Amino acid sequence: MAQSHVTERAPTRAYVIQPDIDGSAGSRRSAEDALAEGVALAMALPGVEIVGSQVVRLRKPSPGYLLSSGKLEEVGEVLEQSEVELVLIDGPVTPVQQRNLEKAWGLKILDRTGLILEIFADRARTREGVLQVELAALSYQRTRLVRAWTHLERQRGGFGFVGGPGETQIEADRRAIDDQMTRLRRQLERVVKTRTLHRAARAKVPYPIVALVGYTNSGKSTLFNRLTGAEVLAKDMLFATLDPTMRAIRLPSGRQIILSDTVGFISDLPHQLVAAFRATLEEVLEADLILHIRDISHPETEEQAGDVAEILESLGIDEDVALIEVWNKIDALSDATRAALRNTDRRTEGVQAISALTGEGLDELTAAIDRSLDAVLSEPRETAELRLDFGDGRRRAWLHEQGVVEEERPEDDAVIVNVRWTERQREAFAAL
Repeated sequence: MAQSHVTERAPTRAYVIQPDIDGSAGSRRSAEDALAEGVALAMALPGVEIVGSQVVRLRKPSPGYLLSSGKLEEVGEVLEQSEVELVLIDGPVTPVQQRNLEKAWGLKILDRTGLILEIFADRARTREGVLQVELAALSYQRTRLVRAWTHLERQRGGFGFVGGPGETQIEADRRAIDDQMTRLRRQLERVVKTRTLHRAARAKVPYPIVALVGYTNSGKSTLFNRLTGAEVLAKDMLFATLDPTMRAIRLPSGRQIILSDTVGFISDLPHQLVAAFRATLEEVLEADLILHIRDISHPETEEQAGDVAEILESLGIDEDVALIEVWNKIDALSDATRAALRNTDRRTEGVQAISALTGEGLDELTAAIDRSLDAVLSEPRETAELRLDFGDGRRRAWLHEQGVVEEERPEDDAVIVNVRWTERQREAFAAL
């Protein structure tokens, strides 16, 4: 039998740089913590091996090279010794700085926006997600005009910033990019219109929408899988989920809801990406209840929560929207800390402490979801016991469609059905 001679390509050796500019305003994090997040971002990039990282402290950025001449030479020596092929700079880099750094070091340079775009491209699964990523990438490239956009010929993932067809520098035609962006916007409009029709159809179903939001890698997908049994990608990796995944589930109370898992948020997300992915997060805008999932074991959990709050505000989420804060990953804490958090959970309104991994606290969480939805929908529910003939299949089926059945059991020539329903549902049932 003939053997395959296909050789697997070695991973690209990458180095992460975190610029620390004196007097930079608005940063909640230390440079070292920001570097750790930048490395985690880089590790989510497929086909890349991180061989080193460092914080580069600067008094002020150089307009031409970002780094001062001394730092440029100093870092260049480290890159050469480490045999680096790709430099990831966790921050904004102007087109001029990128071009000059690439010439000085003889290496490819990728800034934070380009890195996130590459990750998004690899993670996008739905048609809308693919179009949004491509549109954002063209908008980003349009300001550079230093790379070919032949990545459009590729079948999946990536934009050629790292390698492949786009790695040869070819003069891009601005008008061609504009034409392509116009075409993508038209396609996106059609896709969004179709989604609008789907939402209108779903609005006829009396199921409230509960959206999971949170900092990336906070455990949203793990919780989603735990509650729904769905096989959604859940890895210890930033941006593991890109497109919203929705499932109809029944809570232990019998209430049926639609649960939505969304892309994780991250600090300093470039504003053009927030705009490009607004439609991806549209389920959050229409949710009846938001669950803000926090990795309570993370040393910067407060800072991450602040970033999520900022992005929700930028998306137009009203402060009045019902929200439950979910402190996840308590299994990673010490016993004493976990016990204290669980006690805080009972004392603090709107906060639940759980472990999506082990299932601890999920009963309390689902009960809290039920209580919040009762308040939000202004439809308190009451329990009732119904006696239906075996031949009364139509009304029995209606009860199941409404998601109000808690239990049913046969008894003599009838079925006893325990329901938990609203007054509106009770009246609708009586009229059947």
